[in-house]
Amino acid sequence: MLKKKAVMAAVALLAVSACAPVDETPTAAGPATGAACAKDKLATLAAGKLTFGTDEPVYQPWFVDNKPESGQGFEAAVAYAVAGKLGYAPADVVWTRVPFNAAIQPGKKAYDVDVNEFSITDERKQAVDFSSPYYDVAQAVIAPKSSPAAAAKTLAELKKVKLGAQVGTTSYDAAQRLAPEQQVAVYNTNDDAKAALGNGQIQALVLDLPTAFYVTSAELPDATIVGQLPRGEGKPEQFGLVLDKGSSLTPCVSGAVDGLRSDGTLAKLEQEWLATAGNAPELK
Repeated sequence: MLKKKAVMAAVALLAVSACAPVDETPTAAGPATGAACAKDKLATLAAGKLTFGTDEPVYQPWFVDNKPESGQGFEAAVAYAVAGKLGYAPADVVWTRVPFNAAIQPGKKAYDVDVNEFSITDERKQAVDFSSPYYDVAQAVIAPKSSPAAAAKTLAELKKVKLGAQVGTTSYDAAQRLAPEQQVAVYNTNDDAKAALGNGQIQALVLDLPTAFYVTSAELPDATIVGQLPRGEGKPEQFGLVLDKGSSLTPCVSGAVDGLRSDGTLAKLEQEWLATAGNAPELK
């Protein structure tokens, strides 16, 4: 069982290499605070409770030991911090498991808020609401040290290797952009993708940077981080909390996230859970 210290040791570079300044533009609904967001005014699935959804399983450093209810891990800690801003005690937080792709499908949701490394995209906004962003994302490529990909120093070299990623993720999108001429192998979960990397079905795997640091230090020690993929032009990729389309909770949840950014809580949680040691150069 890996505890917090192991996560921290495994995954101090992030503030420089993984996080650009967060875009402070509010969501379309606009952040809200004050009386309108008092706990007794919020229309949640269960009165007096705030239900968070996340996938099964979930991974470090986002959640520790697949137990979101522990509050251990960056996203688990963010969830409880948001709940606290809205007046919910830890005992008032309920967790439910929702598959990654199902969480962003149109229709009634089994959660009030979902947290699962969801990047904010215009396509997804057609089906769900997003809170203000709580984390800026960098994508990275990992490979076994014996793989041809491990020696790659440029993006052009990576175009020649077999890449894989989890279905429906921006890691998969990044892999497709990197090598549009080849078919990127797609997997239902990161566990499946890591297994494929380990048994040689693919030569390299695309993951978000914190997960890449964790995987190469704690799960696949024979693998290495080849480097970060360029962020591209314009607005950085960002994670947001997911809510039902048109949810009355969206402005209040965004207000809570903005408050956590303003008071320094998000920065402290990044340092606590996502601080990394190692080298992850940006590939050109």
